[in-house]
Parts: sequence; structure tokens; C-alpha cells
Amino acid sequence: MSTPYPFTALVGQDDLRLGLLLNAVSPAVGGVLVRGEKGTAKSTAVRALAALMPEVETVAGCRFSCDPGAPDPACPDGPHEPGTGVSRAARTVELPVGASEDRLVGALDIERALSEGVKAFEPGLLADAHRGILYVDEVNLLHDHLVDLLLDAAAMGASYVEREGVSVRHAARFLLVGTMNPEEGELRPQLLDRFGLTVEVAASRETDERVEVVRRRLAHDDDPAGFAARWADEEVALRERITAARALLPRVVLGDGVLRQIAATCAAFEVDGMRADIVMARTATALAAWAGREEVVSDDVRQAALLALPHRRRRNPFDAPGLDEDKLDETLDEAAADRDERGGDDDDPGPDGPGGGVPPQNDGPESDGGADAGGSDDGGADSPGPEDTGSGDAPAPGGGGERQPVRAGEPFRTKMLSVPGLGEGAAGRRSRARTEHGRTTGSRRPEGALTKLHLAATVQAAAPHQRARGRSGRGLVVRRDDLRQATREGREGNLVLFVVDASGSMAARQRMSAVKGAVMSLLLDAYQRRDKVGLVTFRGKAAEVALPPTSSVDAAAARLESLPTGGRTPLAAGLLKAHDVLRVERLRDPSRRPLLVVVTDGRATGGVDPVALAARAGRLHASEGTASVVVDCESGFVRLGLAAQLARDLGGGAVTLDELRADSIAGLVKDITAAGRAA
Repeated sequence: MSTPYPFTALVGQDDLRLGLLLNAVSPAVGGVLVRGEKGTAKSTAVRALAALMPEVETVAGCRFSCDPGAPDPACPDGPHEPGTGVSRAARTVELPVGASEDRLVGALDIERALSEGVKAFEPGLLADAHRGILYVDEVNLLHDHLVDLLLDAAAMGASYVEREGVSVRHAARFLLVGTMNPEEGELRPQLLDRFGLTVEVAASRETDERVEVVRRRLAHDDDPAGFAARWADEEVALRERITAARALLPRVVLGDGVLRQIAATCAAFEVDGMRADIVMARTATALAAWAGREEVVSDDVRQAALLALPHRRRRNPFDAPGLDEDKLDETLDEAAADRDERGGDDDDPGPDGPGGGVPPQNDGPESDGGADAGGSDDGGADSPGPEDTGSGDAPAPGGGGERQPVRAGEPFRTKMLSVPGLGEGAAGRRSRARTEHGRTTGSRRPEGALTKLHLAATVQAAAPHQRARGRSGRGLVVRRDDLRQATREGREGNLVLFVVDASGSMAARQRMSAVKGAVMSLLLDAYQRRDKVGLVTFRGKAAEVALPPTSSVDAAAARLESLPTGGRTPLAAGLLKAHDVLRVERLRDPSRRPLLVVVTDGRATGGVDPVALAARAGRLHASEGTASVVVDCESGFVRLGLAAQLARDLGGGAVTLDELRADSIAGLVKDITAAGRAA
């Protein structure tokens, strides 16, 4: 068994260590989500925490880790009589991104349930993690239905398995830790809210600190046991501090004054619901216990806000996470002043604050406790209107002046654009697909392990053979060949590839602002429907892949915001570049079906017969069955209809910017067909 990296040997990352330690002191805080770039010790810190957790007393032989002092009366291995148990180390259970639902919540032996009438239940990872740590690396890549099951269990403290009339419940209380790289996509806001705390981590830019990280990492890799031994005393001291803080926690007083500060802070930052208030209260209490105090003070509230609120302020994936610390201090001061006017007597903020929320280090400068992401209006951004179009800028290749980027217009709710047919891609919310979840449409013989039993079809298959199998009792004699897998239909996520015209014909500021606003709206829709997105732009003499296909919708939004315009319109080059991107993605992820969204006015300039070249490029996509839609950006009284013709060449449909809005009167949901529509 490999020796884990010691928690106390971590360099810097104060917020990360504090967030984990507070959950170790008080699991009721609700877990922690760690966001940050790759290579920042996220996984190392989580795995190292397990060695600091107090040992767990369990009922001997219980697969669900029941507490012998208060066994779960509904335990599937029970009932247990209260008594002495056996001690074991707290577990860290890792949930792989590709795990199945049965692996997470457990599986029933359907064959034994039908034939013998017994609840033969095989526990899953939730049972293994009970009274320990459940760690999900790359939690943003986990399928939605698994995240829902995971967070429901974390909230209720129990896991429920309901399958074909058989019900099993067992306790599932664990410290939930998720790590993610935001570049690979975001969690939905409602899922973000279910994590108690969030911390942002980044690699240090201090040379001395980076040197120390490398030195310790190399020393551990060369001699893991020897390296761990050098940090053994610090590990023991930190473990004892966690135990002492847990013992102190029930005696910590949360006065009315700090409660008012918590409520005022949540109201000032306009967080939804009441979960933030509760999490802040629990976090502030844990901070006081961690500092060895029996009373929560204002500094605890401030630190709790920095950990519990940033991820709850995001309304869409384009909002930057973080908290305006000046506004936070102002809110806390106002609440304290209001408390003084009311004659409160619990207003001592304490000079020591949370008491140095992490163990002191002498290995380098401490990292900043939180980034100021309050933001301010971009004074350099242009609003729509008849402003200077930058005619004095240097000319773009191929003719025409390059314009500076303009801000996108206000996003709006778009009509649903879907791929026709029935796919089998990753779970999502866009196009129809065969999925593990959804409405039952039929049955088939299982390929591999049975996951979703079709009961009626199974009984129908087994019924004719009961006499030959010698059935004598009430139970149905079921063989493996009788079992039938339910086929279900739900929704899948697609690859939405945007091809955006950034040429001079699109460059009028008011017009380009509206175009960017439409693409931003489609990006927001793609985020909500769990799609991958990519961005190809064309202008001047060529096209480029501004963003390779990714799950990070906010990265696409950032590229779009900085997109300059101007020059000629190499429409064919943009379509051919998109064809190359889709060809590679079909090899990488053949089950994910693409949707091509071309945003243009249909004009094509440059080279010999550019319109004909664009038409041929469009027919190339059509010949491969690529679903497509053209967002027609042509405006004015005189319209050439070039975008509509391009849509016909692509074999798809066209919508104007106005028709793209879900609340427009242009029609109902548009299904973009891969084959041309008959006239």
C-alpha cells in the first residue's frame, strides 16, 4: 500500500487546507468544492486528509459501518444490538467519473429477488463512504443523474435504492469533497449550491515557494516512508487539534449579533434561498472551535462568507466567481453598528479572528485568502450605437479595417435547436437518445451486467418454462436467459460547433453587439443542456479554431467577447475548418452527435467565385449528415437571401436573430434536419 503525502507537508494553499479541516471538524458544514488549475495539489490534499480523521468504531461484520453505540435500525445487515465494536481508520472512497449508478448506490440481485423473494443487496460506494470521505475528482464531468444521487444522499444522510418494487435504505453520512478544473466545464448552479464551501486554488507565483514544493515532492517520491516519518509529529499534533475542536464544537455559542451579520451578508450579496445562511453559521461555529474559542466572532463570519458565498452568487457560467471584500467589510460593519444601536452585548470581534485557520508554516509566504472578484463595469467597452467604428485602425489582411471587439448584447432565452433522430451519446438535455434514464420504450436481452430490469418482459420470457423447470412453490423460477433489459429514451448532450462570421460585413458595432448577444444566448443554452461547444471564426483571408471543442462554455464566451472584426468574408474557409474539427471529434467521441451553428449574413468575398466555394463546402457537410442551422444576421430593407441559400446547401434550416428568441412569434421549436426539406 502506497504511503500518502502528509497533509502538514503541503506548501501554501491555505484556503484549501482550511476548507478541508473545517469539514473534518464539522461534517455538517456540507463538504467542499475545490476549483483550480491542474497540478495544484487538489487531489493530494484530499487524500492526505484521511490520515488526520479520527478512527471509526463500527459494528463487527456490518457492511454499512454502523455505529455500535447507536446502530441504524434500518440497516440492511441489521438489526444490531448496541454494544462494543471494532475500530478502523476512516476511509477515503473515490468515485470514478465513469461509474455506473449501481456502483454508486449499490445493486440488487434481481434474479434472487424474483426467484427466492430475498433482498440480496450489494452495497455501493455510498455505503463504503459512510462515516468517512467521499472524493469525486473532476466532479464537473460526472453525469448529471449521478451528481443528483450523490448530493441527495449527502443532504439526507441516507441512500435509497428503489427498484422494481424492492426498497433498500441505509445510512450514508460522509464528508463530500469534489475537485474540478473550471477549464473543463462548470457545475450547474443548483449543484454548486449543494456544496457547503468552495475554494479557489492556483499555483504560487513565488519562486521560493515553488522551489519548496518541488523539493518536498521529490523527497516524498524518493522515500515515501521516510518523508512521512519526518512529518509524523506535525501530523499527530494536527490530528489532536481536530479531535479537540470536535469536542469543543457543541459548546460554541453563536450569538444573535453574529447571526444578524450572517443574515445581512447573505441578503446583501443576494444569494438564493436559506442554505447559505445555514452553511455560514455552521462554518463560523467550526472556525471558532478550530481556534479554540467558545464564541463566534465577527472575523469568523467574514472568513465563513469568503468560503461559503462565492459559488452561490453565480447566476450563469459567464459570471466570475468571487466576493467583493470591500462590500463584505462594509456589510459586516453596518450589521455590527445596527447591533450596537439595539444594545447587543455579544459584539466583541476578538483580536485573534479565527486563530490562524491553518497550521503555521515556515516554508514560504502565505497565499492570499481570496480573490476580489466583485468586478466593475468595463469602462473601455462600447455600447451599441452609432459610435466610431475604428476606421483609423490598421487594415486587416484581405482588405477592410479591423474593428476593436465590442461587448455582447444582453443574452436571452433561445428556441431549442436539436439534432434529428435517436442518438446514444452522453447524457444531456438537447436531443432524443437511448439512455439509462428516461421513459421506458421497450426491452432487449442484456449485454453484460443487467442495470435496468424490464419486469413484465422478464416474467413473460420465464413464464412458458415454469413446468419444465419443475416449479413447485410460489416463487418464479428465473434463469439468466429470461432477464430483459429495459430500453429507455431520454436526452443527450451534443457537440455544438459555432462558426461565426467576423468579417467587415458584420462589423457595424450595433449589429455585431446583437450577433454576439445571440451567440452568448446559444452558449448559455448549451451550458444548460450539458453540451460540448467549439468556436470557429473566419475573417480576412482565413478561418481559425478560436476554441477547440470543450465542456467549458465560459471559455467560449471569453473568446467571443474578445473577437475582433473586419476584413473580407472567407465563408468557405470557415465551413471547411469546421469540417476538419468535426472529422477529428468523430474519431475522439463517435457517440456524441454534432450540431453546426453558422452565424453569418451569407455573404462571401475573396478569391475566385467565393459564393460557389461556400456552396460546395456546405454540401460537403450535408453529404455527411451533419445537422446544421444558419443564424441569418442580414439586416436592412434590401435582403439578398444568401443565408437562407447557405442553409439549403447545408441541408438544414435558417432562423433570423428575431426568430431565435424563445418568446418570438416566428414559430414553435425548430428541429434542424440533416436532410433538405422538400419544397
